[in-house]
Amino acid sequence: MPIDQKRINGPEVSVPYQIYSNDDDSGIETKYDSIKRVKRNDSELRKIFLRTGIVSQAKGSAYIEMGNTKVVCSVFDPREVPNKNGYCMQGEIYCEFKFASFSCRKRKIHQQNAEEKQYSLMLQRALEPAVCLHEFPNFQVDVYAMVLDNDGSSLAAAIMAASIALANAGVPMFGLVTASTIGVYRNQFLIDPTDIEEVMCNTLAERQGDFNHGIITLASLPQHSQISEVFLIGSIDTDFVLRATEMLASANKDICPVLQQCLVKSILKLHN
Repeated sequence: MPIDQKRINGPEVSVPYQIYSNDDDSGIETKYDSIKRVKRNDSELRKIFLRTGIVSQAKGSAYIEMGNTKVVCSVFDPREVPNKNGYCMQGEIYCEFKFASFSCRKRKIHQQNAEEKQYSLMLQRALEPAVCLHEFPNFQVDVYAMVLDNDGSSLAAAIMAASIALANAGVPMFGLVTASTIGVYRNQFLIDPTDIEEVMCNTLAERQGDFNHGIITLASLPQHSQISEVFLIGSIDTDFVLRATEMLASANKDICPVLQQCLVKSILKLHN
């Protein structure tokens, strides 16, 4: 896709603002031998902040923070499915995932790249089992997720923000979708990895030897004990995948009350 020449994308060699901050990069060693967390355990999630009703022009919206990862999601009114010749008994969900140009260490262009298109598909597949598509036949609900700051686990954050935004918009749902990510580095599990930890887990296989490495994102409906989507990158044995899935399912159950409490607060705010 050609680049929009009329849009000011910023300099090609811009410098990330992180070099001016005093934050330590979680004490990660760069010798490809181990990852050591300083501020939290390997099985500990970062603190989550949620807020609804952020975008006034949208039917429903949500904002989520997971550590330094910040994502805003908007949901708009259903509209007729475009380019459909016949009548469709099931509704559809259109999802668009996008990194803001300033959200990553390497500046992003305005157009969607291959990674963002893949994340958009994963976002759609994670939300579809939770939405009552039969309630709005021949109509489509648009979901837009924008990552404002990427500090790892951005896909999981976008899935949860989109789930809350759909509920905030009044879209009929079977339940809320929670998601979490785990990184595997040299047979070591890292729940809710940061962006640097994700890079370490995605390093080339020849540097890793025979060890497992990769990233797994799992989305589920804890209210029904169902898994809606699993996204895996890397080289991981079946036993490690099963162990990681159990850890992620347990983490999703712990996160679910946070999402429910956010919706309760938004409803109470409307009635007050």
